[in-house]
Amino acid sequence: AAEFDTPQTLFLAESRTASPEPAQVTTYNARGCHVVIDVNAVTATPSVTPRIDGFDPLSGEWYGLLTGTAITTVSDVTGPTVLKIYPGITATANATSSDILPETIRVVMTHADADPITYTVSIHLMD
Repeated sequence: AAEFDTPQTLFLAESRTASPEPAQVTTYNARGCHVVIDVNAVTATPSVTPRIDGFDPLSGEWYGLLTGTAITTVSDVTGPTVLKIYPGITATANATSSDILPETIRVVMTHADADPITYTVSIHLMD
């Protein structure tokens, strides 16, 4: 059975107007993860799209594992956004992927404009 490891904070709560540097994570042979994005505040019409990438150490290239839907509202309205990767789960476009994590992944938060959006991002690795 899958168990949660200790969650890690990838992005602390702060107002952002541009895409931050991606957060790199060593998975320590975890099979899957939940990435939780909690939006605390928005100003005007911000939009941020979360993505989880895997790293191939032989080529030195990053490749896409799962891209979420653009987030434009506070989590109080819709709840936090959770991206899930785990082998054997039902795949859902922009939300879940039936896959196994590589040793190194990164979480990318791509901003569509300069309107402020405040959010935190955490990751929960699963055996």
